[in-house]
Amino acid sequence: MVTQETPHVFLGLDVGKTEHWACAVTAEQKVVWNKALPNDEAKLVDIYTRLQEHGSLLVVVDQPATIGALAVAVAQHMGIPVAYLPGLTMRRIANLYSGDAKTDEKDAFIIADAARSLPHTLRELTPADVDEATLGMLTGFDLDLSRQVNQVSNRIRGLFTQIHPALEKVLGLRLEHDAILEVLITWPTPDKLHKAGRARIDAKLKKHGARRHSAWTEEILNTLAKQTVTVTGTDAAGIVIPHLARQLIHLHAQRADVTREVEEIVVGHPLYLVLTSMPGVGLRTCAVIIAELSGKTFTSAAALASYAGLAPTTRQSGTSIKSERVSHSGNKRLKRALFLSAFAVIRTDPVSRAYYDRKRTQGKRHNQAIIALAHRRLGVLYAMLRDGTLYEPPEIVLAA
Repeated sequence: MVTQETPHVFLGLDVGKTEHWACAVTAEQKVVWNKALPNDEAKLVDIYTRLQEHGSLLVVVDQPATIGALAVAVAQHMGIPVAYLPGLTMRRIANLYSGDAKTDEKDAFIIADAARSLPHTLRELTPADVDEATLGMLTGFDLDLSRQVNQVSNRIRGLFTQIHPALEKVLGLRLEHDAILEVLITWPTPDKLHKAGRARIDAKLKKHGARRHSAWTEEILNTLAKQTVTVTGTDAAGIVIPHLARQLIHLHAQRADVTREVEEIVVGHPLYLVLTSMPGVGLRTCAVIIAELSGKTFTSAAALASYAGLAPTTRQSGTSIKSERVSHSGNKRLKRALFLSAFAVIRTDPVSRAYYDRKRTQGKRHNQAIIALAHRRLGVLYAMLRDGTLYEPPEIVLAA
């Protein structure tokens, strides 16, 4: 049970962006409220107060975070116990009710009635749930920042490809270093870099923390000498590049701030040591896994792979066409995190590299081999999460 005292009224909320559907059922299965409820604090307080006139109240939601966060916060502020019914559990319970129609009104009734008759299916909101909801917000923002970083970096690289291709090969690979960006803010064109000279470029790089400042300075100056002509558009690029470089520095700072906040939450989570024991799972990947799997249960590794969009989909037409392709459905944020983790680990983990190479020799393209590795690693991850154990020996990853 979620509460020590058996509630007299069970309020099921099928939450929505602008309004929820609220259905209140008594312990005797009498519906005492069944209306749309605006996602507004005053309206929420009003309905909660009215329903408390019938006795002790339990509020049950299908989404405790994001669009359901206000309904949960208001209930908790009023001292009303709150629980939530996981989405997968709710859909299974819904199959027990007659009719194939799916409406907000029906879903709200199912949530309330399930809380009344099947209290063991409910989950109590805990501090871990709050942390996981916070992680979901932070990792989502970090993903947005990552996309902006790529966009601005590509824009800078595109401009240098136009005005000085050789210099792009040197600077483009180091745009994640703020020291390089500070140089571009001060001297954004090849001509200005040449006039700045060795001493000033080296001093700028050193001032902003570049450990290999002397080597980078030498490489920049040697590359500048490879092109003597000035390309049309260089002056315009000189106006744009400093603005882009400042944007990139700001985005780097924002990502660093988010990372610090994420780290404070993740290192205290019960699954932190379990997840990070697997090669290739760092802080950001760990945070995404925790956030995206929050409140969800899976009956098998295959079910988890399907949810993550890593399960292969078979296409067949008679005996003439048969192929397997990666599904385009599933949780895209989780899939991306697992894909990048698998991509990174082939450079650091010999066992994962061996599995990747084996898939390549079987005729799979690079991306297909990475997906296959991510799928295999997810199977290991499922066992780790199910049993609460650390990363198993590498032989499991290599299993056929």
